[in-house]
Formats: sequence, C-alpha cells, structure tokens
Amino acid sequence: MNHQETARNRLISGEAWDDFCDTLKIAGAHIRSFDGPLSDLDRAEWYRFMTRLARSSMERLIENAEPTRPRLRDMVWRQSINVQTVDQDHLMCQFDEARDYRITGTRGTMPYFVMAVLTCPAPATPGAENWAKAGLGGLAQFDPSNLKTTGFLASQQIHVADDGNFEVILSQNDPGPGRNWLKLTPQTNCILIRLTWRDRATDVAPAMTIARMDHAMPVPITPVLMADGLAWTAQAVLGYAELVRNWWQGNQGNFAARLNRLDYSLAQYLSNGGVPDRHVAFGGWEKRLDEALVLEFIPPPCEYWNFQLCNIWQENLDTFEDGNGWINTSRHHAEPDGRVRVIIAERDPGIGGNWISSYGHERGIWGLRLVQTHQIAPVNVWRLPAADLATAQFDPAEAVLTGQFVD
Repeated sequence: MNHQETARNRLISGEAWDDFCDTLKIAGAHIRSFDGPLSDLDRAEWYRFMTRLARSSMERLIENAEPTRPRLRDMVWRQSINVQTVDQDHLMCQFDEARDYRITGTRGTMPYFVMAVLTCPAPATPGAENWAKAGLGGLAQFDPSNLKTTGFLASQQIHVADDGNFEVILSQNDPGPGRNWLKLTPQTNCILIRLTWRDRATDVAPAMTIARMDHAMPVPITPVLMADGLAWTAQAVLGYAELVRNWWQGNQGNFAARLNRLDYSLAQYLSNGGVPDRHVAFGGWEKRLDEALVLEFIPPPCEYWNFQLCNIWQENLDTFEDGNGWINTSRHHAEPDGRVRVIIAERDPGIGGNWISSYGHERGIWGLRLVQTHQIAPVNVWRLPAADLATAQFDPAEAVLTGQFVD
C-alpha cells in the first residue's frame, strides 16, 4: 500500500483525527517540562496560547493550504509568534510543492514590506504516519515551526510600473531579464510577506494576490489532503510548544538563565523564518510586581525600529490593543540627545520617557528590532523598586550594559 492510500485510509477510519487530537494533548502538556517559577497568569496564558496556535495553524495549514487555490492570508487575530511586532501584518501561503507562482499587486504607500520564501522539514505525505506516537522526537522529521528562509525580496528591490502595479514570479528557474523574481528551492513550502506599518490610519497597504502559473482548476478536497492538513496542524502546535520552551530554557536561547539582557543573535533570529536585512535583540526579563525595569538606547538610522514586551510564550501583552506594550520609529518619546528611555512597571510613574505596563507579569521575553540597518543599539538596563523611580538618577555606571552580539 502506498503512502497516499495509507493516508486516505487513516482519514476515513478516524485514525488521522485521533492522531491529531493526541498530538494536541501532548503539546498542551508540554508546560510540565518548564523548570522554574510560573505564575497562575503564565499558566492561563499558556493554555490560551495553545488555542491560538491551534486556530492559527488550522487557518494556515488546512483552510489556506489547498494546492489549487493558493491564497495570501494574514495570521488570525491576536495570534503572535516569535515576538511578532504589532506593526507588522504577516501574509502567508502554504505550498504543497515548489510549483511556479505569480504574485500581482499594487504598491500602496506603506514604506516597506518584504517577501520571503521558506522551508521546513516535512515528509511528502504526513497524513500516512502516526505522529503522536513519535512525540517530540517526530519534530526532527516534521516540524512546521522550524522555518528557514531561503530567499527574500524587499519592496525597494521590486520594480513597480508607473501605474503602481507590480508582478513577482516565484519559481525555481529564472523567468528572464527584467522580471521581479523570487527563487524557490525544491523544498520550498511557504511564502511569508511582512507588511510594516508606520501609521495604520494613513498608510495604504499593497494589495496582492497569488496564483499558480499553470492555471490549474480548483478541485474538491480529498481524504489525503485532509489527513495531511490534520498532521501539519497538530505538528505545528507541538513544534511551537517546544520552540517557546527552547527559547526560554533550552539551547536555542536559554533566556531564563541570563535575565534582563538584550542580545543580538543572527542565529536566534534566523532560526524561525527571519529575514537577514535587520538586527534583532531578544532576551528574557524578570522583576517583581513592585519593581521596575528601565532601559535606555539610541536607535541607529534604519527603515524601522521597535521595542516590545512579551510574555514567556513570546506573545505581545494584551495591552497592545490599548496602545501600550511597544514603541516604534514613529510612536515614542526621545530625550534631547536622542536617547529613548523605556520604563516597565505596573503603573505609570509619571516621570516621562516611555511607560510600558507589565500588566501583572513578573517575567517574559522582550525584543528590540532594527530593520534595514548594519548598526546595532547598545542598551543600558536598571532594575529598581518602583517606589524609587521618581528620585532615581539612572547613572550609566550603575546599569547593566547589554545589546551586544552573542554569535
């Protein structure tokens, strides 16, 4: 029996569904592998994170993974992975194989966007196998969270016609001179387009559609496609569950062991679909609810920068919907000498700078993103009682100096 027939039979018998549910159960229980303190808030957000991962993965890997109906769709509401800035929208399209595709669109007024093609380890017919039985060990063979960028095209590199329209060809072979081309590898199985907003009230985003260049007619869903989609979805949830653990206390970050630092690491950033046109510093933060963290840095010249506060699970705090939780190129206060001061505390101390609410959290991950620049920004960090903020001098000699390359 070939893999296609096996996948069909597993779907029809219900075995593929049982495997899907069992894998989600394993992912949810992965919180037990975390060492160190976890508050009730951390735990509540973990299980909400699991539901968000499941919802987002179903959208990306089932609803928008039909081979004959490619679509560019944004990630679902309130889902954020890998310290995703709220200033970016992420359009994604999943491929069953590296066919030839055409993206057509209008440029809009958004200052910057970037297209990246990605690959992750995956078998040809994942619906033919039992992944729950393999557990975390199965991620070595099949991990939708382990995205690697194989090529990218920034908006400044795209030729746009006088009427504002453009076309980008996605293919393994060069389409010829004068064409916007994003090269695919035989293993390419995803495109991710990051749209970076300066001002959502005034910027006009590019409008883009994707289509197969062989003009294949849409066909109905099949048992094999559904079995594969269930496997992709469950493994994505499991993969991201392990990814956040690995960043917090594993060999991919181990932020819990070196808290209240921001370190630039290309390997860290590129480990999950990053684009190498920027520098990003990640780190873990920790303070008591009656304490504050203060950071100072001078952003270098760049297309865009942002600083954001996240929970352990790499999600933006819920305050982002209220306009808090992050600052960026166009929404921040700077000192006369260009220094940006960030004050992380439960309440606004009223001393100026840029207050970010810790919103009941005692620990998490933070990130400083500098897009399209070769420079980095060193960061001074102070930890002090929140009651002392009004009289603190913030002497650089008493700060922890961070913001260096670690690889």
